[in-house]
Amino acid sequence: MSIPPPYGPPHAGGPQDPQGQYPAAPPQGAYPSPESPYGGQPGFAPYGLYGPYGPRPPAAVNGVAIASLVLGVLCFVPALGLVLGLIALRQIKRRGERGRGMAVAGSLLSSLGLALWTLMLATGAAADFWEGVKDGARADSILALRAGDCFNSPAGLEGAADRASQVPCDRAHDGEVFAVVTLPGGAYPGDGSLGDTADERCYGLRDDYAMDRWALPATAEVYYFVPTPESWRFGDRGITCVFGHRDGQSRLTGSLRRDETTLDTHQRAYLEAARVLNTALDNAPGTEFAENDLPGHTAWAGEVADAVAEQTRMLRAHRWPAGARQPVGELADGLAEAEKEWAKAAGAQDAGTYYEYSERGVELLDPRMTVTTRKALGLADSMPRYEERREREPDSGDMKV
Repeated sequence: MSIPPPYGPPHAGGPQDPQGQYPAAPPQGAYPSPESPYGGQPGFAPYGLYGPYGPRPPAAVNGVAIASLVLGVLCFVPALGLVLGLIALRQIKRRGERGRGMAVAGSLLSSLGLALWTLMLATGAAADFWEGVKDGARADSILALRAGDCFNSPAGLEGAADRASQVPCDRAHDGEVFAVVTLPGGAYPGDGSLGDTADERCYGLRDDYAMDRWALPATAEVYYFVPTPESWRFGDRGITCVFGHRDGQSRLTGSLRRDETTLDTHQRAYLEAARVLNTALDNAPGTEFAENDLPGHTAWAGEVADAVAEQTRMLRAHRWPAGARQPVGELADGLAEAEKEWAKAAGAQDAGTYYEYSERGVELLDPRMTVTTRKALGLADSMPRYEERREREPDSGDMKV
């Protein structure tokens, strides 16, 4: 059974294949005849390319070349545009695809962009550019937030977020910004390092904004927004510290700000004195029991004794209003007694002696003894809820924590 020849007449004078049925490719320089039924003109292949078995479609345009050109024009990620351009040139040569001009143009534009970004980073212009971006940021951008702003975020406070709509703090809101930390330049520190820095800086700054810990809701927690690798390349160096609900989804109502903008002179004086002791208490040893690290516990007891002495001095040095003089005086007297016990604990030679004096010191620092003073000064007077405390067994040597 023979196979019929392809549709259309064979090329005039064209050689036949070995079976005498299919026309071979026209000789070099030959074109379809004017009488071709395809309607072509002399010198032109009517469907683009012409093969030995008839017309065939043109070669495809290389997609990588297109991507390289787009990135080169936008100058957003110049290094990637350059790499894609070089890859595209290799693919085009190997596959016979079109798009060499786009690949070359994308590579050249990306090279120019890369040189420009290198120059900007070297001269500090990138940082100036990022400051301009922040100044012109949309009202619903995280970049527009400043200390004291309350906001809602479409995704809440968990996961990635770049949008935030500011709302009055007396309305329900996802978060309240209490600090913005600016980091030094250099290479991107990495997610882990940024997280550690944000933990340290944000927790260290919360008492500057919310000086009265008693006024913080038990559900309030610290969150933060940090730069991404992409925004870091553009000069983003800001860590945004935020108060939000502990579950990351529920909302808070009312501002948590308690600083010089909302407190009077006497309230600030009391809270600054209390902060000295709070800072020392926050530095408790990592080991729970003195038997496991007596030197660490006695050193901490010495730090607490010094802090109690400084708090007592600050309380006695301030001129309090008439209604607060007596409760503040009684509080200072109790602190002076606590200092003696903590000083003895600092000099303990064994765990039993340490527990004897430190437990007495803890009793004399009972927060309930400050309620009367707080009421007199108009501060929050309801003790915050703490996590459940471990009780010491009488014969185990374990101290309350």
